[in-house]
Amino acid sequence: MNIIDKIETEQLKEEAIDFKVGDSVKVHTLVREGEKERVQIFAGLVIGMSGASVNRSFTVRKISYGEGVERVFAYHSPRIQKVEVVTEGKVRRAKLNYLRDRIGKRALLVKAAPKK
Repeated sequence: MNIIDKIETEQLKEEAIDFKVGDSVKVHTLVREGEKERVQIFAGLVIGMSGASVNRSFTVRKISYGEGVERVFAYHSPRIQKVEVVTEGKVRRAKLNYLRDRIGKRALLVKAAPKK
């Protein structure tokens, strides 16, 4: 194992966050304002995942005041405290870029996954 691989394995989070594209999630992130830190929640739909290992990231999209807002999170970032899965979605694509063209409720419309 070379030095780069060793450093990358140290940066990985121990607990795996279990979600997939199409799920509605709440991402709890630490935000620093001056000297204070607080937890901010970004709730939306996972429209894509990319990368592998330490470079893994995911994109969450929400509609705020009629405008689409997307945010890309690093999967193994120490700023992410937790990711809650609100609803599971059933999609047949790896990237949901087609949702960007939609307006209103249709912009977040994804089939619900069957109950287990």
